Amino acid sequence: MLQALANAFRVPDLRKKILFTLGIIALYRLGAVVPVPGISRDMIRALTATMTDSGSAGLSLLNLFSGGALSQFAIFALGIMPYITSSIIMQLLQAVIPKFEAWSKEGESGQRKLTQITRYMTLGLGFVESVGLIATFEGLLAQQNMLGSYRAFDWLTRILILLSLMAGTAFIMWMGELITQRGIGNGMSLLIFANIVSRFPETLVQAFNISEWYWGVMVLVASFAIIVAIVTMERAQRRIPVQYAKRVVGRKVFGGVGTYIPLKLNAANVVPIIFASSVLNFPVVLAGFSNIPWLTAIGNTLASGPVNWVAQSLLILFFAYFYTALIFNPIDLADNLRKQGGFIPGVRPGKATSSYIEHVLNRITFPGALFLAAVAIVPTILFQMSGNTMPLLRMFGGTSILIMVGVALETMTQLESQLKMRHYDGFFK
Repeated sequence: MLQALANAFRVPDLRKKILFTLGIIALYRLGAVVPVPGISRDMIRALTATMTDSGSAGLSLLNLFSGGALSQFAIFALGIMPYITSSIIMQLLQAVIPKFEAWSKEGESGQRKLTQITRYMTLGLGFVESVGLIATFEGLLAQQNMLGSYRAFDWLTRILILLSLMAGTAFIMWMGELITQRGIGNGMSLLIFANIVSRFPETLVQAFNISEWYWGVMVLVASFAIIVAIVTMERAQRRIPVQYAKRVVGRKVFGGVGTYIPLKLNAANVVPIIFASSVLNFPVVLAGFSNIPWLTAIGNTLASGPVNWVAQSLLILFFAYFYTALIFNPIDLADNLRKQGGFIPGVRPGKATSSYIEHVLNRITFPGALFLAAVAIVPTILFQMSGNTMPLLRMFGGTSILIMVGVALETMTQLESQLKMRHYDGFFK
């Protein structure tokens, strides 16, 4: 692996992409500790104490995915979640609005239109969440007598905070797109990866503070076992054999070779986990942004416990099938095989081929989705059995490990392909 990294830095183009990606991530983490205008250090300390309170499960969950920026009331406090939520909504709308579906098939010009709508939607969600965040933090600070006799921010401070949070949301969206276009890996996934990794040292300390020491050892052993299982599942494939007919062009014979179509057991990678977490976070955000007792109770119920486990499992199953259907079209694949003179042995070309591929894809997606749900839920249950109720530690047990390993593997795969193109040995030998 060290040799592969050295080879990557020897290639000027790859070196620029890697350094560019690391620079954007460093800038992103810097924005996660720069507070918005009008916030003092005493206020930040009070908010940090509130975020670590076990009774604030919803806010602690959001604080994890923002990399601690929420508790710092930083300009990047909203994190990447508004952009992810907008992306989910746009992908769902493509399945129900014919115009959006037509744009998605127009190539680069259509994708630009969809991306522009996604950006505007992100700013709209950022505005709504910023207003709620300001109201929530006003209430939290007022409870601790941190706002003096006024018990609230003045309007100028509110406007400055609102503009800062919205500008931070737009800047995060821009940085994520820059990484995707000019760096290595998926920008959205890498920014979430950076947020979770930044909380890893604190989470590791909490793991050793469990009351019974054997639970701490069990948690660490389970975490390593999960990492091994994730890597195994991410590399697993179902290979469909394909045979190409021989063609005689002049005096040369083309085709007649056999190959295969590699179908991953987890074609959607870590996306179902991210999407499911975003959907579950939305009611948690509403609960955290309101002072209504029953809505807060619903938000905390969805943030943890059996209801969260069942809801997250069902959402992961749904998004695994949904996202796989978006990125993999059996009809187009069967049509391309027919045009190139390829066929699956024992299967008729055309509609029969597309039906066969769709059948195989549905069969292998189900165990992959079940695996994603199990990895996200089972460690969380283990943490609760240990008697530890810290939301940060529970998230480390399931979803966070899956996101970290999945994003790392996806990024390494991209580096692997770049090295192979330049005749270097990659990471996976």
